Amino acid sequence: MERRRSLDAVIALRDGLLDRLRSVLRRHGRKLWWLHSAYALALGVSVVLFAERGFAHTRWLAASIAAAWLLVIAVFRIFGSKTAQDSFEVPASKLAMPTSAAPGARLRFLVMTYVLKNLYQGMLFFLLPFYWKSSTFSDPNAFFVAVLAICALIATMDVIFDEVVLRRRILASVFHGTTLFATMNLLIPALFQNTRALYSLIAAAAITVLAFWTLHVPPRAFIRNKNLVLLAATVAAGMGLAYFGRTFVPPVPMHLAHAAVGPVVLQDGRLVMEVKRLHTSAIRQLVAVTDVAAPGGLGDELQHVWKREGETVRVLTTTRVEGAAAGILRLRSMIGAEKLPAKLTGSWTVDVETRDGQLVGRIGFDVID
Repeated sequence: MERRRSLDAVIALRDGLLDRLRSVLRRHGRKLWWLHSAYALALGVSVVLFAERGFAHTRWLAASIAAAWLLVIAVFRIFGSKTAQDSFEVPASKLAMPTSAAPGARLRFLVMTYVLKNLYQGMLFFLLPFYWKSSTFSDPNAFFVAVLAICALIATMDVIFDEVVLRRRILASVFHGTTLFATMNLLIPALFQNTRALYSLIAAAAITVLAFWTLHVPPRAFIRNKNLVLLAATVAAGMGLAYFGRTFVPPVPMHLAHAAVGPVVLQDGRLVMEVKRLHTSAIRQLVAVTDVAAPGGLGDELQHVWKREGETVRVLTTTRVEGAAAGILRLRSMIGAEKLPAKLTGSWTVDVETRDGQLVGRIGFDVID
């Protein structure tokens, strides 16, 4: 009898603690979710610092993106989209767990979505430093970096990710596709050194389209020939879109480590002086020296595009200059006196571009009279 009373007391204590916990969650549940989001953002910043340690760590993305791909498929194959998920999800704005789903199923759903968010956070925050360094903020390719930054922020915001993105198949597809495309575009040159930037871009687009199909279409649907034709057509369309939109995506992992322009060059290829503004009387020739970091190898031929007031003056093949640090490609081009335009004054830029037109970086200077 005494043991029974002790057991009842333990049960009552447990139930009281659970009731108190539910009460706290009912009043402060959403605040706790936002607190977790702040923690996730701080964790993302630490991933950025980890990524800064070097390109060699990129290969771990292969495991992350594979896991995220499979988890997204599993979430929608097992639990469906918003309507079906309502019986499993614990809304951040509510305390009570819906009782229409078995506890095991609810737990599996929560674990899967939590792991998925952490995978996305790790991938996106790892990508950001590479795309940041490869982009030029006076060029349209900076827009892609902004999209990645928004995706990274959303991945840390549990309320938005759980209640908006993951509950709608089309939003989840766009989010997953953007992350997958950006990841593969960086991962391919990490796995296959000296891959041309355009080839990485097109391959990443093809893989992204295939991922979209796996998310929306069951494998048995491809028994029909018309679905295979449609798959091939959409993959080709995705590759074509990547080709024609290549100027909007930075050519990761290449980036401009240093760049300068001057009027005189030394015998060893260095500039006598690096200038941001010079007088027309000092100009007999113009020389640009650019250091390009290419940790994924250099599968691209690079060129210097000289512009004055936004108008192209010369597109010059670069000469490789020895003496740069390891992992750096030093390139030089020169416009001689006979090829200088009649009007020199104005704002000048030298763009470092791949032969396919992707902008690696830009240096600017002014000529005054």
